[in-house]
Amino acid sequence: MNEVIAGQPRRILIVDDEPQITRVLRTTLSAQGYDIRVANDGEMALELMRNWSPQLIITDLAMPNLDGISLCRQVRQASQVPIIVLSVRGQDRSKVEALDAGADDYVTKPFSTTELMARIRAQLRRTPVVEEAENAIATGEFLIDLEARIIKVRGREVHLTPKEFDLLVYLARRPGKVVTHRTLLAAIWGAQSTEQPEYLRVFIGQLRKKIENDPSAPQYLLTEPWVGYRFEPGS
Repeated sequence: MNEVIAGQPRRILIVDDEPQITRVLRTTLSAQGYDIRVANDGEMALELMRNWSPQLIITDLAMPNLDGISLCRQVRQASQVPIIVLSVRGQDRSKVEALDAGADDYVTKPFSTTELMARIRAQLRRTPVVEEAENAIATGEFLIDLEARIIKVRGREVHLTPKEFDLLVYLARRPGKVVTHRTLLAAIWGAQSTEQPEYLRVFIGQLRKKIENDPSAPQYLLTEPWVGYRFEPGS
């Protein structure tokens, strides 16, 4: 599939200090029609971003000068560009740390090119679960502007990352209904992520910190043990 939108190829920044990985990724993604730039560490990536606005970042974790976790945090201070972490560290702790730092997805090395391409397409699509005829959701104590991607809770604007926004919108469309882990993972991260429950733990935890009065005793995002989550919009 040729990834060209309105005459311009989609821009992807690859951040990795392994020449073999960057060579493979550059060759593979360029062949798919993407515009590719490569940085060997986080500092170089930030410098590139100042003059070239990528539409997706793929980054390793272990790098000199500025590692992947620090890069995610610094990028998130100024941009909501999708970030995919590509790392040899497959432990849940590393995944949670990366997601908590602002990454949108996590792929473990060695990786399948087919799977990585699917995850890239999913991030670039970023189809927020919105119906064309609907511009806003007003429910209980929530007002969600779907076009501007702004959320207000009890009249207070809350700043969410793109994945946090998509997750909350998906649940807000189904108030009072239990949505299973697998359904949420497939809807927000794609079918290839249905066995990654740590994604939900991290993002639900982040959402609760931002929208709940007391995150330890949530009133909006309720856990249904072993099943999923339920959204209660308040009155």
